[in-house]
Amino acid sequence: MLVQNIPNLSPVSQSQSVSSTSVISPAAPLHVAIICDGNGRWATTQGLTRTEGHRAGAETARRVIRCAPHLGVGTLTMFTLSSANWARPAAEVDGILRILYEYLMVETSHCLDEGIRLSVIGRRDRLSPTLREAIIESEALTAKGRKLHLRLAVDYSARQSIFQAASKFYKVTDLTSEAFGSVLSEVMRGGSTDVDLLVRTGGEQRISDFLLWECAFAELVFLEKRWPDFTPSDLKNAIGEFQKRERTRGALPSECS
Repeated sequence: MLVQNIPNLSPVSQSQSVSSTSVISPAAPLHVAIICDGNGRWATTQGLTRTEGHRAGAETARRVIRCAPHLGVGTLTMFTLSSANWARPAAEVDGILRILYEYLMVETSHCLDEGIRLSVIGRRDRLSPTLREAIIESEALTAKGRKLHLRLAVDYSARQSIFQAASKFYKVTDLTSEAFGSVLSEVMRGGSTDVDLLVRTGGEQRISDFLLWECAFAELVFLEKRWPDFTPSDLKNAIGEFQKRERTRGALPSECS
């Protein structure tokens, strides 16, 4: 069962936040996706349980979410729970879902106040009724947020999403990639837009069935740092790396100017 008693959560420290007066580059990535990897390994090095590592990761997520709009990010998608993660011990998966429930209970009001729209993409049939209700309520309350679109990928598989979209697509008469993208957006509930920058922490260099369609032209940044150690400054640096790259989408540089 999901926890009902929600503990007090520490606020963002000034040393780890990014000033709201940060200069926003016109070349900032509009859609940033993050594979938040390394919670369990971080916990092991700290002598903690893996669930405690996921809780530390949730605190990192709070800090990153709060700084993202000040860095010019319009959409932030975070890989919270992969469909493949059900293969892990039940206690760990339940711990992740408990933390997600706590986040929704505590942070929905903050998202509402800050103009953050919250969406959850992925399957919901394997989630508890309590968590499903919390997701629906959070999405409804924050639906008008325009400052940032925060998407949490829960029980998510890009292959499964594409398969679901393909299963519906055969009924569509407009057989174009744009039309398929629209069907995929419908399947994913929270909408679907191209990812500009994909960041993965934890030292691995793969995208692990995450936003395969949307990442077709994404710039990739892989970091050794594990997710609980990730800071708003690391996101700022990743965006700085993104801004240095020449994005041609297959064309010649002169044709993109």
